[in-house]
Amino acid sequence: MRVDDQATLPDIAVLIPCYNEEAAIDRVVRDFHAALPTARIYVYDNNSKDRTVEVARAAGAIVKAEHLQGKGNVVRRMFSDVEADVYVMVDGDATYDAPSAATMVRNLVDEELDMVVASRIDTRMEAYRRGHRFGNVVLSGFVSYLFSKRFTDILSGYRAFSHRFAKSFPALSTGFEIETELTIHALELRMPVAEVATPYGVRPEGSASKLKTYSDGFRILWLIALLLRNEKPFQFFGAIAGVLALLSIGLSIPIVLTYLETGLVPRLPTAVLSMGLMILAFLSLTCGLILDTVTRGRRELKRLAYLLASERRAGRPSARL
Repeated sequence: MRVDDQATLPDIAVLIPCYNEEAAIDRVVRDFHAALPTARIYVYDNNSKDRTVEVARAAGAIVKAEHLQGKGNVVRRMFSDVEADVYVMVDGDATYDAPSAATMVRNLVDEELDMVVASRIDTRMEAYRRGHRFGNVVLSGFVSYLFSKRFTDILSGYRAFSHRFAKSFPALSTGFEIETELTIHALELRMPVAEVATPYGVRPEGSASKLKTYSDGFRILWLIALLLRNEKPFQFFGAIAGVLALLSIGLSIPIVLTYLETGLVPRLPTAVLSMGLMILAFLSLTCGLILDTVTRGRRELKRLAYLLASERRAGRPSARL
């Protein structure tokens, strides 16, 4: 099935989460109408206090609302509400390149992928704030180290998804850490994915970034730690066990040497502490082994949900464009 073959063109939905994007949303909707003429454009407003809703509706978008604040809440609602063969998700700030959507959809369909991520190439230095650039590099490298290197830009808000990805994604995040969760969901289920380099520009005048460099960065790091605990519990608790065991051994060495020389244990509290730390290390390792078995079963259920979503879509008549 090729995206440029009108007879077999997939049903495409463009999903745009929005919060106070009055200055940019008209351009975003019109650009994606031009880039994907047959696609339905959805704008999901997240309690905007400006004229985002009116401007988006006037530009020709289907406007809906999500009242729980946070981008993660909006993505959860969009994936639940909208039915399509292909989903293109993009921020409503007019920084992403709309013409690249056709290439992303073509790759997704022709190569039978589940997610295509737009890796951002900034066309102007002002496009990225310095802290955001550094944070993206650090976080992308951290996720690559933990879950395998398949993406260079895990925080990109511009992505294309298959139906089975959208309908099997649990969407547990509430804020900007949603991009990290999307990435790790694909990596953990070993989905077929790809990355496409796309231009990244500056916001139009009057549009301001909602991303808070430090607080959102720490939230993303916290999410990665939680996902590591949930998805790779043996490595997580094994690392804790290793640290505790090293502390225990470090405390016990002087005590053992003294005992070998004198036959006495003069620092009894330290000996008790060392023994307690080693017991905790073994308990942590045991927790990791048990939870690793539980995680494997949970991952199998997630994989079955992913496959079931694909079968349900295959049995449904194609949507009319």
